[in-house]
Amino acid sequence: MTYWEIIKRLTSLGCHELPRSGGGSHREWYNPTTDRTTVVPDWGGDDLKWGTIRGIVRQLGLDWDEFQQA
Repeated sequence: MTYWEIIKRLTSLGCHELPRSGGGSHREWYNPTTDRTTVVPDWGGDDLKWGTIRGIVRQLGLDWDEFQQA
């Protein structure tokens, strides 16, 4: 799953990207429902590992099944 596929799902679940203060290939995302943040690697069209994706979902306090259906 690519960064763009992940952010579509995160956005549909109410999360949003925080403003960037510098460069780099990682972006910070925030879930206002759980008041949690995490960093999501932005590798363009390259797929992220499933363990990384599951960690992102867990750190934002989202349900894995809801994320998959989003």
